Amino acid sequence: MFLKLNHYKLDVYQSARELRIECYKVLSKIPDHEKFNIIDQIRRASTSVVLNITEGCSRKSELERKRYFEIARGSVIELDSCFDIVIECNYIQIEELTKIGNLIKTAFILLSKMLKKD
Repeated sequence: MFLKLNHYKLDVYQSARELRIECYKVLSKIPDHEKFNIIDQIRRASTSVVLNITEGCSRKSELERKRYFEIARGSVIELDSCFDIVIECNYIQIEELTKIGNLIKTAFILLSKMLKKD
């Protein structure tokens, strides 16, 4: 934010930020008794995606960069599983998660492409 670094312009970073924002928006629909379980997990995983992309972009070594992008992609997969649990527990209907589902797919695809780069 203050540094105005190049990663702010990347589609993968923008997608990850939007995913995090959307995740935070739906947390209020999950029961309070899940506060220290699934709610906390969604918060941490969605934040992890953004932060690992940011940190990966700051690394000079391609190997290090890709490792951070792998961690970010793992957090995207974790979010997918979290929302599977949310749906399974009938906390939120799948139709209400269309935007998040699309953002999860987009982030996964963009991170996968970054990992394939030579």
